[in-house]
Amino acid sequence: MPPRLRAFCAELAGFAAVGVFAFLADLGGFLWLRGPVGMDPMYAKALSFVAGVAVAYTGNALGPYRLRGRRLAGGWRRFSVFVLVNAAGGAVQLGCLGVSRQLLGLTSTLADVVSGAGVGLVLGTAVRFWGTRTLVFSGTRGPVRTTGCTGPAASSGPAASPVSGPSSGSDPDGARGPEGAPTARGRSRVDGGAGAA
Repeated sequence: MPPRLRAFCAELAGFAAVGVFAFLADLGGFLWLRGPVGMDPMYAKALSFVAGVAVAYTGNALGPYRLRGRRLAGGWRRFSVFVLVNAAGGAVQLGCLGVSRQLLGLTSTLADVVSGAGVGLVLGTAVRFWGTRTLVFSGTRGPVRTTGCTGPAASSGPAASPVSGPSSGSDPDGARGPEGAPTARGRSRVDGGAGAA
C-alpha cells in the first residue's frame, strides 16, 4: 500500500473511532437528560449534541490530527467551525430522511432506518470528515518554531553576502570601507598582496 494511502486510511480509522465515542456521549447524554433529569427533549438533545461535538473535537485534536497544523487561529474559533461542520453533517442526514418520506413516500420503519441511519449516516459522516480535515485542521504538519538564526537561510541578507561582504566598515580585516569601496588591505587579499601599499 502506498504511504499516502496508508496515512489516509489511518486518519479515517482514527476519525471513525473518535466518532464512536462522540456518538456514545451524545446518546448517553440525551438518555440521561431526558430520563433521570427530566429535561425537555429538545433541550436535552441540544445539550447532548454539544457534548458529543466536544468529545469529537477533543478526540480528533488529540488523536488523528494531533500533528497537523491548525488552519484556524484560536481554540474557540476552531471549535465553532467544528460545530458548524457537524451541524451540516446532521442536516445532510435529516435531509436524506426527509427526501425518503416526503418525496419518495417511503414511511415504513425500515425505510426510515435505511434513509436516516444508513444512507444519511454515510453521507453525513463524509461531510464531517471532509470539513474536519479541510476547514478545521489543515492537511500539513504544523510549523516548526526556531529559537535562533542558524544555517545559511538565516544569513541571506546583504551583510553576509560572500561576494559583496559587509556593508559597513566594521570588518576586522578591512575588506570594505564605509561606502563599500575596497580598501588597501581588502585589495591585498584579492590580488595576493600586489596592490598593497
